[in-house]
Amino acid sequence: MRNIIIAVLLTLNLVSHNLNAEIINESVILLHGLGDVKLSMLKLENALKDEGYTTKNIGYFTTGETIESLAEKKLSKVIEQYEKIGFEKIHFVTHSMGGLIVRYYLQANDLPMGSRIVMLSPPNHGSEVADHFQESSFYKILVGDVGKELTTDSNILLELKQIVPEIGIIAGNKSSNPYFSKLIPGEDDGRVAVDNTKLIEMKDFMVVPSTHLTIKYNDEVIQQTVFFLKNGKFNHLNNE
Repeated sequence: MRNIIIAVLLTLNLVSHNLNAEIINESVILLHGLGDVKLSMLKLENALKDEGYTTKNIGYFTTGETIESLAEKKLSKVIEQYEKIGFEKIHFVTHSMGGLIVRYYLQANDLPMGSRIVMLSPPNHGSEVADHFQESSFYKILVGDVGKELTTDSNILLELKQIVPEIGIIAGNKSSNPYFSKLIPGEDDGRVAVDNTKLIEMKDFMVVPSTHLTIKYNDEVIQQTVFFLKNGKFNHLNNE
């Protein structure tokens, strides 16, 4: 019965996409960033569907939430369902704060062996922009308690331990916001310093000429995301 369910899901996943793509028993969960919507991950999602992956594009609001509560409410049930279905691997593709939610979830939970994560512009060590605005009333209203969790001295970020799945991180170094960039040391994407995206346990890393908001639409980034999920590394020859 389980195999029948998998076959149906995989078949439905290919509708309106490349019907010649190889059907694989792997899923990808997409998670957008702070203040964004799941529609922003649609181009990435469609590219992954074209490769035969079953996808789940998760949307969320941060009002009244924390990284901890979002990890529990938005990821636990989806991953539990996918494990029951029997996907061989459950990958993640995240933008910005989405990567932090996944890291928090994986502090106490596991993914199937061989699952991989691609993080786009993740503020893994916080953002100086969040430092600057954390006491702003408008900022608090706009993003809620999550805003303070994105600062460079955030306790929750400092307490996160290394996680097991292979991680590929893509950072941008192009900014369209000179005011924000003045707050950020070194290269940045207008929101996050390139150095603040890195993790000790990351398997691979690359920098592309994209801003924080546009990196998820970048064709090269999308190609590299698919390549990492398949190979556990980026295609650096293609980026030279």
